[in-house]
Amino acid sequence: MEYRILAINPGSTSTKVAVYANAKPVFLKDIKHNVDELKVYKRISEQFKYRKKIILKELKDSHIDINSINAIVGRGGLVRPIESGVYRINDTLKKDLQEARGEHASNLGGLIADDIAHDLPGCQAYIADPVVVDELEDVARFTGHPEFKRMSIFHALNQKATARSYARLMNKRYEDLNLVIAHMGGGISIGAHKHGRVIDVNQALDGEGPFSPERSGTLPAGALVKKCFEGKHTREEILKWITGSGGFVAYLNTNNAYEVELLAEEGDEKARIIQDAMSYQIGKEIAAMCAVLHGEVDAIILTGGISHNPMVVEYVKRMVSFIAPVVIYPGEDEMHALAMNGLLVLKGEIQAKDYDETTIINK
Repeated sequence: MEYRILAINPGSTSTKVAVYANAKPVFLKDIKHNVDELKVYKRISEQFKYRKKIILKELKDSHIDINSINAIVGRGGLVRPIESGVYRINDTLKKDLQEARGEHASNLGGLIADDIAHDLPGCQAYIADPVVVDELEDVARFTGHPEFKRMSIFHALNQKATARSYARLMNKRYEDLNLVIAHMGGGISIGAHKHGRVIDVNQALDGEGPFSPERSGTLPAGALVKKCFEGKHTREEILKWITGSGGFVAYLNTNNAYEVELLAEEGDEKARIIQDAMSYQIGKEIAAMCAVLHGEVDAIILTGGISHNPMVVEYVKRMVSFIAPVVIYPGEDEMHALAMNGLLVLKGEIQAKDYDETTIINK
């Protein structure tokens, strides 16, 4: 039987849309949004009607029959912490997407998916492996002061999809493997996967770990506090240092990792040392996650856009290949991951979960 799945993945300045017939893509579109058009909206949540209208127009212009869709899977946003899986979109989930823990375009994914599905008989809307997937062991939640606790915010969708792809390649179950996976993109998250659960991971949005093209990663706490109270910078400016204008942006005035790669190849010494410093921090964080797994690691996997960069890959491999084999899954295919999660539910191979007080993690 052929199932059709619509995948919706809103980003800050684009919306990716795909339609799959079972595992085969029949429509892929990366809709770029004019920055001036987005400026009229004070909050991302106000872009809902604008983005939904464009999605439906693109589908119509490409002669995609919306009534042929069996399931819609939207990118999950900054909702409350939940375990990995596919979640039916219900009123509680919609409320949390609207009153999210932070402004992020991905919050719109589930809302648009549900709104479109509402008019299609028999069509169910879902989210899958949002960035707030939380499977941390209790010991990993402590920071060193009771006013603060470690949070799980990372590239769960791509990390989980990559882990399952590797498991299939090895003819094994993801739940039987120990893996360390480094997603290297605009943000960098490195997770310790123990038998199907991410028991520790750096908070990749605005917290800790390696710096990246636009995020500062772990900063020295004392120096950061002093900067906050110097009276020279606003709260918004300092938050921007952490996420948005940190990393490559701060050092090299660009968030384009490929541009930095080319500069390093051409002999730009500053670009080379900054790229090496990022690679060094990635290797160090990978080794820390290997320690979380007591050194019992089946493979170390590098994925995300920066895993196309041979200089970064080789630097990291020199640091950590003594621990376990290093496997490269260049880039990311979040649209495929969203669609495949929907397909597995439609085929009955996995069960969708309800987003409620039994599945929301309160720790």
